[in-house]
Amino acid sequence: MSISASQAADLALLLREASRAEILPRFRRLGADAVRSKTGPLDLVTDADEAAERVITAGLHKLFPGCVVVGEEATAADASLLGRLADAELAFVVDPVDGTANFAAGVPLFGCMAAAIRHGEIIGAWIHDPLGDDTAIALRGQGAWLADAEGRRFADLRVAAPAAPGEMVAAISWGYMPEPLKTRVTSRLPRLAGTVSYRCAAHEYRLAAGGHAHLLVYNKLMPWDHAPGWLLHREAGGHSARFDGSAYGPHLTSGGLICAPDRASWEAAQDALFTP
Repeated sequence: MSISASQAADLALLLREASRAEILPRFRRLGADAVRSKTGPLDLVTDADEAAERVITAGLHKLFPGCVVVGEEATAADASLLGRLADAELAFVVDPVDGTANFAAGVPLFGCMAAAIRHGEIIGAWIHDPLGDDTAIALRGQGAWLADAEGRRFADLRVAAPAAPGEMVAAISWGYMPEPLKTRVTSRLPRLAGTVSYRCAAHEYRLAAGGHAHLLVYNKLMPWDHAPGWLLHREAGGHSARFDGSAYGPHLTSGGLICAPDRASWEAAQDALFTP
């Protein structure tokens, strides 16, 4: 089973519709009781997350009857859902509001993401920008592109040219790294040209897939956060692997991830930031 171009456009429109119906009307209008903490002060959920995920889940079941849907908020209530990704004929992971802390704070950097997974292999990716009103899409083996509000392809995505670490702009999420890795990596950030943190993987992956940053580094790997961006980056020509060089898969939640323009850049960045 594969995802056709028309189905990809339909799914992009589904994310847009959920964003317009459930996310944007709540942006900068959340009451105190509409924002809740899950596992800590940086792990938030809002009424918008839950409502948008319900709309997206229902829409996916209509577009792809019989599919498995693993949403971030549904999995928070039932962790066993994660176990269904490896063997499902067709599954979708959904992050209804990526960058919830930004969204709750009224910061306009958040996204709505989904990825299609077939027998454990990521075959489709969507990262919708509700405020920019466009969607970054990738289909395995077919490249990565931007689609407009009607789902029409209008620009191809391509990663930046290979670069040495001293020329790299990077988005690095070090907060979940264990010691001594956290201290090692953060102490070496001056070896790069510059670093950013959007607190939003959706926009960081779009940044790298569009060639506007060279390097992405993440430690915690929940599938709804990284499966969409991983395929988008790969289909835009990039190279990625876990910290130890092994392949990433949507069933993996640890081991970290480094995304770079090509293998040589990946190896140079891994050596600059991680090698003891």
